[in-house]
Amino acid sequence: MNDIRKLAGQTFIYGFGTVVPRFLNYALLTPFYTRVLGLEQYGIVTELYAWMVLALVILTYGMETTYFRFSGKKAPAGEVYGTAIISLFSTSALFLVAVSLFIVPVSGFLGYEAHPEYIRMFAWIVAIDAFSAIPFAWLRNNNRALVFSLLKIFNVVVTMTTVFFFLKIAPEMAARGREWVFKIYNPEFKVGYVFAANLAGSAFTLICLIPFIFRIRPKFSGKLLGQMLAYSWPLLVGGMAGSLNEVLDKILLRRLIGGEEGLATVGLYGAGYKVGVLMSLFIQMYRFAAEPFFFEKAGRNEAKETYAVTMKYFVITALILFLLINLYIEAVQIIIGPIFRESLVVVPIVSMGYLLFGIFINQSIWYKVDDKTIYGAWITFVGAAVTVAVNVIFVPVYGYIAAAWAHIACYLSMVAVSWLVGRRFYPIKYETMKIFLYMMLAVALLVASRLLAGENKIVNIGVDTLLLFIFFAVAEKKDKYFTLLFKRGQ
Repeated sequence: MNDIRKLAGQTFIYGFGTVVPRFLNYALLTPFYTRVLGLEQYGIVTELYAWMVLALVILTYGMETTYFRFSGKKAPAGEVYGTAIISLFSTSALFLVAVSLFIVPVSGFLGYEAHPEYIRMFAWIVAIDAFSAIPFAWLRNNNRALVFSLLKIFNVVVTMTTVFFFLKIAPEMAARGREWVFKIYNPEFKVGYVFAANLAGSAFTLICLIPFIFRIRPKFSGKLLGQMLAYSWPLLVGGMAGSLNEVLDKILLRRLIGGEEGLATVGLYGAGYKVGVLMSLFIQMYRFAAEPFFFEKAGRNEAKETYAVTMKYFVITALILFLLINLYIEAVQIIIGPIFRESLVVVPIVSMGYLLFGIFINQSIWYKVDDKTIYGAWITFVGAAVTVAVNVIFVPVYGYIAAAWAHIACYLSMVAVSWLVGRRFYPIKYETMKIFLYMMLAVALLVASRLLAGENKIVNIGVDTLLLFIFFAVAEKKDKYFTLLFKRGQ
C-alpha cells in the first residue's frame, strides 16, 4: 500500500509537468484558438498536430523506454545516456535536412503546398522535441520531477505569450494605426503563428536543457546502440500503431469527407475531442510516474500483486475523472468556442476510450519487463487495424461521431488481446470483475444524469453531485479508496 501511495505522489508531481501545461493549454489556448480561428483554420491546427504526433514517435523510436530499461541495468548509465542522446541527435538532424531538401513534395503530400512555411516550422518543432526526449528521460530517471515539471510549464508559457501577442495584441495594435508593428506582424500569416509560437516554446526548452544534456559526458557505443535498437524497434512499431490509434481519425476525416468541408469537420471534431482528451492528461502524467515505478518493482516477489492493486486503483481514479468531466459538461464546455460546441457529443466516448488506453498501459508491463516488446507492437497493430476499419467504413456514413467510437473499439480490442496473451507469458491476477463493475457503475451514473437532467441548472448540479458521491461511497466501502490515498505511510 505504501507503494501505491508513492506512485500516487509521483503521479501528482509529474502532473505539474503534464497536467499544468496542458491545463494552461485547455484553459487559455484552446478557448482562444476556438474564438479567433474559424472551423477551417482550427482544422489546420488539428490536422498538422496529428501529423506531428506520428513524426515524433518515429523520431524518438522508443528510446525513452529503452533508456529506462538499459540505464544501470544492462549497461553503465552514462554510456546508455550518451548512446541514446547521440543517436537521437543524428536522426533529428537527418530529418531536418531531408525535409528542407524535399520541402515541395512533402508539403504537397500533406496538402499544404500553398504553405510550405508551416511544414518547415513543423519539422523544427518535431526535431527539437525528439532530441529533448532523452534529457527529459534523464530527469525522470534521476527523480528530478520538479525540474522536469517546471521546464514543461516554461515551454507552454513561452508558447502562450508568443501566440497571444501575434493573434491578439499585434492585430489590435495594427488596428489602432501602430505602423511599426507590421515589421514583425503579418495579418495574412494568422494560423502560422500557432506553429511559430510552438517552435519558440520548444527552442526555449532546449536551451534550458543544455546544462542537463552535458551533465554527463556523452559516451557512444555502437554495440550498445545495436542492443538498444533491438529492444526499441518493436516499441517504435507499437508506438506508431498507438499514435495512429490516437490521431488517424483527424487525418482521415479531411480526406474521407473532402474539400473545405472536410477541413471544417476536422476543426469541429478536434474541438470536441480536446475536451475529451482531458482524460489523457491524467493518463500521461500517470504514465510518466508508472513506467520507472513498474521497472523498479520488476523481479520482486510481490511485483505481480503490486501491478494488480495498481490497476484497480488506477481505474477507480480514472473513473472519478471520467465522471467529473461528463457530469459537469456544462461547466467544462467553456473550454471551446460556441460554434464548436455541437461536437461535445463525443466527449463521453473519447474520455472512455482514453480510460481503456490507460488500462492497456497498466497491462503493457508484462511484455516490457519480460523483454517481449514485439508482442506490444503486434497488439497495438491490432488496435490500429480496428481504427482504420471503423473510420473508413463508418465515417462516410455517420461523420465524426464514428471517429470517436473508433477509439473505444481500438483500445477495447487492445485490452482484450493484451489480457489474453499476457495470461500465457506473465499472468497477473487483476480483479477483472470488480474493475468491470466499477466501469458499469460509472456509465450507469452518467446515463442517469442525462435522464434526470431538467431545465434548472442548479438542480442538475445537485443531482450530478449526488451521483458522483454515490461512486465515491462505493469506492470507499469496497476498496477503502480515500483511506488508502490519504492515510500517512507507516
